[in-house]
Amino acid sequence: MQLDVGKILEGKVTGITNFGAFVDLGEGKTGMVHISEISNGYVKEISDHLKEGDQVKVKVLKVGDDGKISLSIKQAQPKPDAPPSGNRQTQRPRSGGPRNFDRPKNNAPMSFEDMLNKFKQSSEEKMSDIKRNMDGKRGSSYSRRGNRS
Repeated sequence: MQLDVGKILEGKVTGITNFGAFVDLGEGKTGMVHISEISNGYVKEISDHLKEGDQVKVKVLKVGDDGKISLSIKQAQPKPDAPPSGNRQTQRPRSGGPRNFDRPKNNAPMSFEDMLNKFKQSSEEKMSDIKRNMDGKRGSSYSRRGNRS
């Protein structure tokens, strides 16, 4: 059997380790699927996704000079539908980023200027709180040098 990079084959899981799974490709050839190539999602435990004896489709990623065969299960599967790149509604908001800032009751979209004004107001409130806290810490009459007033 010729193992070409990019070829999709079927194999049987023969062993599972904490870093990947070994797959028997037949004709005495065995390859390894790294934990990062098992699923499109996060894989904490390989045993949650695979068991010894499972039949899997794999894609050949690399055949090393030393005979080691690198395989991928996730690349052998059809690509999941990606959200359209221009549609911000379907993307998850970044943490710490702008929020809806009291969107009007009728769910009408706010104008950019309205969102900017809400953001500035919120920022100014947070900055005044920070300044108030800092001023309270600076006004202490205690000195580390031992000079007490």
